[in-house]
Amino acid sequence: MFDTIQEIIDYSNTHQKPLHEIMIEQEMQLRNMSYDEVMAMMQHNLDVMRDAVIKGTTGDGVKSVTGYTGGDAVKLKQYNTEHKALSGSDMIEAVTGAIATNEVNAAMGVICATPTAGSSGTIPGVLFKLEKTHDLTNEQMLHFLFTASILGMVIANNASVSGAMGGCQAEVGSASAIASAAAVSTFGGTPEQAGHALAISLSNLLGLVCDPVAGLVEIPCINRNAIGSGNALICADLALAGVESKIPVDEVIMAMDKIGRNLPRELRETGLGGLAGTPTGEEIKRKIFGPKA
Repeated sequence: MFDTIQEIIDYSNTHQKPLHEIMIEQEMQLRNMSYDEVMAMMQHNLDVMRDAVIKGTTGDGVKSVTGYTGGDAVKLKQYNTEHKALSGSDMIEAVTGAIATNEVNAAMGVICATPTAGSSGTIPGVLFKLEKTHDLTNEQMLHFLFTASILGMVIANNASVSGAMGGCQAEVGSASAIASAAAVSTFGGTPEQAGHALAISLSNLLGLVCDPVAGLVEIPCINRNAIGSGNALICADLALAGVESKIPVDEVIMAMDKIGRNLPRELRETGLGGLAGTPTGEEIKRKIFGPKA
C-alpha cells in the first residue's frame, strides 16, 4: 500500500515497473487472486462502462425517472456527425461518452462508479474516446483503468472522493485527475509526467461545489462530467508536452482536502445551496417531491 503519489512514482522508477503493473500486483496480493482473476475483474468493469456508453447513445438514449435529464448524449452524437464542433470532434466524442454514462446512471441503469456514481462518466468519456481516436487495444484500456485505480486510491485515502465530504472537486475533480494521469501513462509518459497531469487536472477543479438540484445526481452533475473528461485530456497533453505543476501533486491533494472541509454544508451534496438553491432549482425540487419539499 502507498500513502502518497510520490511514493508510487518513486517505486515505479526504482523497480522499473509501470503504474498499472504495480496496482495489479497489489490487487493479487491483497485479494489473494491470480493475475487472470484480477484482470477478469477489471474486464468486467470495462464491459459495464462500454455497455453504459452504448445504451446512452443508442436510439433516443435514456431518460431519468424525473424526466429532467436524458437524451443529450444522443443529441451530441448527432451534432458531432453533422457539424464541425467548436471544441473539435474528438473532444465531443469524449463529452458524449461522459454524458451518456451519467444519463444511464440517472435513469437507474448499471454503471461503474469511477470513483463514484456522480463522476462515473469522466473516465469512460476519456477512455472510449482514446480507443476510437488512438486505437487503444483492450489490454491498454485495462492498464489505463489499473493506473487510474492506484492513483485514485491515494486520493481517497488522503482526501476524499465523496461530494458529501469534499464537494464535487472530490468526485469529478478526482475522476478527471486520475483519468488524465492514466492517459499520460498509457501513451508513454513518465511516472513524473503522470503525476503532473494529475496535479494540474485537480488544480483546475479545486473548489468545485456539490449542489445537486433536488438532491438528485442529475443537474448539474451530468454536464460536469463532460468538463471532467475535457479537462483530463487537455491536462494529459500539457503533461506530455513537458508542462509541470509548480505545486507537488501530493500537496494539491492536501489542498483539495482542506478546501473540501471548509466548504459550507450547503455546498456538499445537501441540495440546499448553489444551483440547487436557486428559484428554479427549488421549483424543480417541489415538482418532483411535492410542495412541502
